[in-house]
Amino acid sequence: MPGPPPAVAAVRVAVRRVLAELAADAGAPPLVLVACSGGADSLALAAGVAFEAPRLGVRAGAVVVDHRLQAGSGEVAQTAAEQCRSLGLDPVVVVPVSVRGGSGPEDAARRARYTALDDAATELEADAVLLGHTLDDQAEQVLLGLARGSGTRSLSGMPPRRGRFLRPLLEVTRAQTEATCAAYELTPWSDPHNADERFARVRARRALASLDSALGPGIDAALARTAELARDDADALDLLAERALGSAARGEVAVDLVAAQPPAIRRRMWRLLAARAGARSLARTHLAALDALVTAWRGQGPVDLPGGVTAARSGGRVLLDPRPPHEASPEGDVPDDPAGDVGLLR
Repeated sequence: MPGPPPAVAAVRVAVRRVLAELAADAGAPPLVLVACSGGADSLALAAGVAFEAPRLGVRAGAVVVDHRLQAGSGEVAQTAAEQCRSLGLDPVVVVPVSVRGGSGPEDAARRARYTALDDAATELEADAVLLGHTLDDQAEQVLLGLARGSGTRSLSGMPPRRGRFLRPLLEVTRAQTEATCAAYELTPWSDPHNADERFARVRARRALASLDSALGPGIDAALARTAELARDDADALDLLAERALGSAARGEVAVDLVAAQPPAIRRRMWRLLAARAGARSLARTHLAALDALVTAWRGQGPVDLPGGVTAARSGGRVLLDPRPPHEASPEGDVPDDPAGDVGLLR
């Protein structure tokens, strides 16, 4: 008896690895939810999960987030939900959200989406939410990090797992998810935003196509490998920073302790200390100002950090404290997942 088409097999194998690990760790049959937009990536993920979950003793449902950013979005969401149900997923819920705030439309949509997915998982008591990001998405993420001049952590792209969010398809290509949908006779929705060059991710996607043509095939896979290697490096540096801090009191650290570290470790120590004090989304300028309290001390005043935190040097220590509410600047934090145009759950 012939096996499934190669693309379908690739999706199933990727899904099987993740579900098998969840099943092995759970005392009772776990519940996973597929985050489905109705696009090819998330529909292929839904199909793979629907096939593999029963064989591994895993319960599987889906969450469809309606961003309500375009006319007819409700119908698109319902169609996605119906296709998930036709595959055998249960429960399947549609969650409408209001997209507002953030630093732009991509950021606002991402915030609304992840909040909705997290809330749905809590309400349904799900063990994990599966996201449809592919190897192509990972390559785009790395290219965006390069364009921003970001550090190792940004170049590490999207992790396979962060909390309850898992990405089984990071080694699967977009071409394979599209072929999987065709094999299942599913009808993916093509989000117009995915062709709108106002969004950085769309421009990155087109730039990758040009690079692939100019430098030869395999650019996407090479950038995805770069992300994996960079993530290993970033994880190791983060661990060294945590060990260097040791039992440093929350909100303060000795100047000599920080000064003794190489720059890569110092930057991570500042991020850890700032996070412990409640600061969020430190930019390069924030890190430079914090570092100057140790490496270029001239009696300068406090450093204001996002999230309502100040850092100041006093008596051989750097103290990080929340500012009074009336002095705090608006929070500039974003979800720790950097990925992002509004259709990224494709």
